[in-house]
Amino acid sequence: MEKIIKKAEILIEALPYIQALNKKTVVIKYGGNAMLNEQLKNSVMEDVTLLKFIGINPIIVHGGGPAISKALSDNGIVSKFVNGLRVTDEKTMEIAQMVLIGKTNKEIVSIIGSKGGKAIGISGIDGGLIKCKKHLPLVDGKQVDIGYVGEITSIDAKSLIMLAKGDYIPVIAPIGIGEDGKSYNINADTVAGEIASALKAEKLMLLTDIEGVKSNKDDGDILHVLSENEIIQMIEDKVIDGGMIPKVLGCIKAIDQGVNRTHIIDGRVPHCVLLEIFTNKGIGTMITKDKIPYFSGEIL
Repeated sequence: MEKIIKKAEILIEALPYIQALNKKTVVIKYGGNAMLNEQLKNSVMEDVTLLKFIGINPIIVHGGGPAISKALSDNGIVSKFVNGLRVTDEKTMEIAQMVLIGKTNKEIVSIIGSKGGKAIGISGIDGGLIKCKKHLPLVDGKQVDIGYVGEITSIDAKSLIMLAKGDYIPVIAPIGIGEDGKSYNINADTVAGEIASALKAEKLMLLTDIEGVKSNKDDGDILHVLSENEIIQMIEDKVIDGGMIPKVLGCIKAIDQGVNRTHIIDGRVPHCVLLEIFTNKGIGTMITKDKIPYFSGEIL
């Protein structure tokens, strides 16, 4: 009986969050270990399907870096990176597009379908959803051409809203279309942030292979709620450094462009999406402009 009562308490804890998020949009960047482990794949898609059934509008943006690297290796192509971005010639783009759109995207759609959800797999090419131009990163102060790597210029928010508010869960591969009509590979974190901003989403959630922002970068406790100003101060104090900096700056950019709450969570934890959204403490780090609670009992 105690176990049954405990389950009821968990549902009651979730109730005010369900109410606050009803008919709101949540953009989830799906990547990292959660894409490689079968159990985690299924738990994430169960979470997303549940969100849809209780009246929340989830949108998935997925990566696929390891699968692309393997496919390139199988074709005798060595992966090269500049500033963390894959150097993408015509052959690499062809393989990346095949992996992201033809394999990874459809696999996610299929898993959601097996959970009883209705997903529709698309890429930024479809209907000109994501328009972009060639991205030229700076290396030693000079712009470098790394091939078919895109920088987003516009997103067709109207089409995405129509899909998300209907019966479907949009699953988006991070490939855009250039003015030259060619396909461009785009960083999935960037795509998720730009889509969340364009839709003024309630939440942007980044599934990663890290627990969240810590009070000490080596062995500190997870900081479950941080304001934008606190994040900036932690960067200045070098508490946040390395690969965490672009993640938190991406969250801040989304907040400044109208997203209410952003989350960096550990995709290695089963049902990480539900645990972060529907519990007061959560499991990762939530970043928001100001610590404004959803309801009177929420502790931030």
